[in-house]
Amino acid sequence: MKVPFGPRELEVGGPYLQKELREANALRHNRQALRERFAEDGYLLVRGLHEPRKVEQARRVVAQELARENLLAPGSDALELLRAPGAGGKFWGGRKGITHHPAVQAVLESPVVFDFFGRFFAEPALTFDYKWLRAVGGGENTGGHFDVVYMGRGSERLLTIWTPLGDVPVELGSLAIIPGSHRLEEYARLRQTYGRMDVDRDRVAQGWFSKDPLEIVERFGGTWQTTDFRAGDVLVFGIFTMHASTNNTTDRYRISADTRFQPAADPVDERWAGANPIGHYRWGSDPDKVVSMEKARAEWGL
Repeated sequence: MKVPFGPRELEVGGPYLQKELREANALRHNRQALRERFAEDGYLLVRGLHEPRKVEQARRVVAQELARENLLAPGSDALELLRAPGAGGKFWGGRKGITHHPAVQAVLESPVVFDFFGRFFAEPALTFDYKWLRAVGGGENTGGHFDVVYMGRGSERLLTIWTPLGDVPVELGSLAIIPGSHRLEEYARLRQTYGRMDVDRDRVAQGWFSKDPLEIVERFGGTWQTTDFRAGDVLVFGIFTMHASTNNTTDRYRISADTRFQPAADPVDERWAGANPIGHYRWGSDPDKVVSMEKARAEWGL
């Protein structure tokens, strides 16, 4: 099976894209084993961390919001998330509104999540007040990037947990990882240049290193790995782990949320904490001072 991945169409199971993300469920209650797996792969795939019932309740809330905004196909079952003709994607970011609806919070900040990260860190964990909730539309995907360029001012132990609110097969736009990209020598130059960028400080127009997933593995090595996600699954990864998503090739929305966790005692990136997080305050502002990714890459020699 071939799937669109950015501007490419890649064979699933071929040399560049495989469905072989390793599950970490057997390690969940063994902190040392979890940390060793994470150190090796740069990610942890946990199946069924959340109760599917709670995920469905959160999904229903998001579906109702999409229906209220006339983004769902008229007369369709809201939970099917069929897009209205011509409707694009939707992003809800911040601390208030739907991102902090009780049903959504019951998943994103559930005790089981805090327990997982508390065990992993071996100390209390905190999460950013700001949440990233998305409805990804037809043809849309995420380009290859490190999260550090968006939130690298606080803890170096910051982790992302990607939570699909419903089943997400590859054709709906599943997340993909390059295992080991956080530590492989071939990626060292990338981590030392692009990985030290700050989109607000440096005014780089695009946080993605590349829209082309094939370019990344051809230049730096590795293989994109993904899987078919089910409601309740999560993918945890670090701020220097290269990731992207396949294209949503369906007529339905992909609903997912990105949240961040770190040790509570570590410094916190001020952009994402508090009652009203400021978020990105300079990124994309003042067009005359914006730097293209192409120019930045030329300066880095990449």
